[in-house]
Amino acid sequence: MKKPTPNPPEATAEVDTDPTSPYASIDTKKLHEAAERALDFYLNPAAQVMATPYTPNDLFYVNPKADTETLLVNACESLASATVMLGDFAALLEGTHRKTLLGIAQVVMLGELAVNKALDNVEPAG
Repeated sequence: MKKPTPNPPEATAEVDTDPTSPYASIDTKKLHEAAERALDFYLNPAAQVMATPYTPNDLFYVNPKADTETLLVNACESLASATVMLGDFAALLEGTHRKTLLGIAQVVMLGELAVNKALDNVEPAG
C-alpha cells in the first residue's frame, strides 16, 4: 500500500551541529521568559491593565477648593438626573433590554440614596 505523504527528510549531522543555526544552542531562560510574556499577553490581559498606574483625564477637573457638602450635592443631583433619564429611556424599550435598563436605573438610585445619606451626615459649612 502506498502512503499519501512522503517521509520527511532525515536529519543529517551537519544540520544539528551547524553553529549558525538558531537551534544549535537554546537559552532556556530567555525562551522561558518569552513564553511567559506571550502567555501573559494573551491569557492575562488584566495584568497589563492593572500594571499601568491610573492617570486621570486632563480634560475635566473638580475644583480642588470645593467643600464636601457642595461635591455631595452635585453628585446627588447628577445621580437624580441619571435616574430620570434611564427611566425615560426604559419606557421606550421592551423585554430584556427594558429590564436591564431598569436594573441600571436602580443601581444609580441606590448610589443617589447613599450620597443623600452621606450628605445628611456632613456638618453644614459655616
